[in-house]
Formats: sequence, C-alpha cells, structure tokens
Amino acid sequence: MSEQTEKFKQLIEKSHKIVFFGGAGVSTESGIPDFRSKDGLYNQKYDYPPEEILSHGFFMRNTEAFYKFYKDKMNSLKYEPNVTHYKLAELEKRGKLLAVVTQNIDGLHQKAGSQKVYELHGSVLRNYCMKCGKFHDAEYVFNSEGVPRCKCGGLIKPDVVLYNEPLDDKVVRGAIKAITQADLLIIGGTSLTVYPASSYISYFGGGEMVLINKSSTPYDNMADLVIHQGLGEVFSLIN
Repeated sequence: MSEQTEKFKQLIEKSHKIVFFGGAGVSTESGIPDFRSKDGLYNQKYDYPPEEILSHGFFMRNTEAFYKFYKDKMNSLKYEPNVTHYKLAELEKRGKLLAVVTQNIDGLHQKAGSQKVYELHGSVLRNYCMKCGKFHDAEYVFNSEGVPRCKCGGLIKPDVVLYNEPLDDKVVRGAIKAITQADLLIIGGTSLTVYPASSYISYFGGGEMVLINKSSTPYDNMADLVIHQGLGEVFSLIN
C-alpha cells in the first residue's frame, strides 16, 4: 500500500461527513465508455458529432437519429456497479457519507445501494412524456421500437440534461449544500473540465480534499491529497 492510499484510509476513518464528487471514471470500471478519452464517445465517428446529437435542439429536430444513438450508447441497464459504487454505498450505511454528487447518468450508484445521490446531469432511469408528463422507466425506452411514445401519443424524453439545457436547480442546491457541509470531499474519476459541475467544488470550505484520478486535473494543486490511480484500486482498500 502506498503512502497516499494509507493516508486516504486514515482520512476515511476519521471523517463523518464525507461527500463524493464523481465523473465518468467511476463507471468506466463497470465497462461504460467515457466521453473524452481517446477511446471515448467523442472520439468515435458518427453521422453527427456526439456533442450535437446530445443537444436539446438535435433531440427536437432529429429525434429518430437522437434515439438511435441514445439507445446504442447510453443504455446502462446491462452494466453492474463496481467496487467504488459499492464501497460508497457502504460508507453511507455506516453513517460516514453524506451524499454522492455525480455527473453520470447511468444510475449505478443507486443500483449499488446509495440513497442520497445528486445526479447533476439527470438519469437514463427516468423518462417523461412531453405531452402528459407520465413517467416511463428505462426498460420501456430502451426496448421500444424507434422513437418511444407514450400511450397518449406524446414524445418521451429522457430525464437527462442535454447540451443547451439548464441543470435542475433543486439538484444543484442539494449538491452544493452537501459539499458545504462536508468534512472530507473526495473527487474521483473526473477531469474537472465540465462546467458548471466542476465549479461546485469551490463551495467546499472545511476539512480536507482528496482527488483520485488516473491523470492530472486543473485542481490538483487545490487538493490536500492527490492519488493518480484507478478508483477501484483505491476504494478496494477501504475496510
């Protein structure tokens, strides 16, 4: 065990108001591709750039092409949580973790047992009819033929924050409140380049900040402890 991981374990043990702020790197170890790495979605070839496909305007204008991409690349139902998801859920059950703040939309934190999860970018698990507002689960959407429609005939939209859409105010307020209350902020699996989500860590004012990411980030110099390893390697050491 390295000196950094030993210190990380000690910080976990002495802390009682932990908040975990995570990104795509949390779920890549479950097999879900990220967006920005050399093998990520943004570096694959499609008829349209993924950033355009995952925008509000494209969804409204070219819904069929949106759903073709969405069903192919955003279906997280076939994936399972990994050690990081499960260890975070255990820390919450032990009363040490206040909340998970995630940029991911895959629902794996909840699948692992986490209760208090602030999903900044929404979730594929929730879908709503744009006409009548009826809820539809992910199975309904991903198993549908073509563009999913409600019984009322309305178009179903995933509760996912697309480009050019605002974040949910209630979720943002909850995430910021949790971060301000934390005595230990663990940032993991994120390059901290996605705005505005990355700006929320500036609300952390007490205790210590740990940053776990395979590559360096613009915030490394702000952290009390930086570990350049995979999350699974680090979290598997927590008792």
